[in-house]
Amino acid sequence: MRLSLWLAGVITMLFVSSAVLADDFRQITLQQFGSGNSVTLASLATDKPVYVKMWATWCKPCMEQMPHFEALQRQYGDKVNFVAVNININENNDKIAQVIKRFNLTMPVWLDNEGQLGVALGLTGTPYSVLMNSKNDVVYTTHESDSNLDRFISMLAKGQALKSAATDALTAEQKHTILQNWQQGEQLVFFTATWCDWYLLDTRPEMANACKQAQTQLNSLQQQLPDRQWRGVVNHLWTDEQALAEFNSLYNMTVPFSIDEAGVLFNHFNIRTIPTLLVIKDGKVQQRITDFSNTNSLVQQLSGH
Repeated sequence: MRLSLWLAGVITMLFVSSAVLADDFRQITLQQFGSGNSVTLASLATDKPVYVKMWATWCKPCMEQMPHFEALQRQYGDKVNFVAVNININENNDKIAQVIKRFNLTMPVWLDNEGQLGVALGLTGTPYSVLMNSKNDVVYTTHESDSNLDRFISMLAKGQALKSAATDALTAEQKHTILQNWQQGEQLVFFTATWCDWYLLDTRPEMANACKQAQTQLNSLQQQLPDRQWRGVVNHLWTDEQALAEFNSLYNMTVPFSIDEAGVLFNHFNIRTIPTLLVIKDGKVQQRITDFSNTNSLVQQLSGH
């Protein structure tokens, strides 16, 4: 199932209505890698179309697509704004620098530090390419790096007018509705991903092991703190209900888990490292835990809260 889910995520192309882009994604603040300067898509040359590629250093297909991405940048960089946007989940700067050097990337590399751009553009998995015309309309999205992408890039570079396609992004009202459920009471919320224990095993073994350790001991934590309200949230990237069911079965989860719809909760609560445990009271984070190496210490931290 994991392979089929991955392939489905890679080949899916998203065509909805551009009206779902309720927020002006061009104004979202990103961070320029290296300098740390704040940047936005609006700061790019306004007379050119834009190609945003969202990626992660631990994403194998992202690495496979980087040579093609750089080749397109060298071919069309004078006519199209290229930007490599790292999604900044379980990342570190050394790994990003290694990728830039390995593939001799010449386009700007930016960080989506809080995941806001991913939410606004309907990110469902990396690699994710988003093409925009010079009027800032999203005209094409894909997880592939193929002849169709080449064709759209060529048309944009030639100045051809392309109609809006778009993304799976939620409206502001939809996001507000999701967040309303988290605004009252106190909850212990465990954030993770259905794939972090196995997909990261080759590229980031320490992260995969951290996920496995935390997920294995979650039931024990709940049992030692039975009077607290526990909830689990899995990242929406490359995940569906079947993947969640397999995850729950594998770890015999007694904590109820749900999929983070469109990445809204990861963005709102600024989850950039998985696994993470939050103590949330009336919508505000009271405690943030990312070290699960000592169960007794964790229980003491949570009991003393």
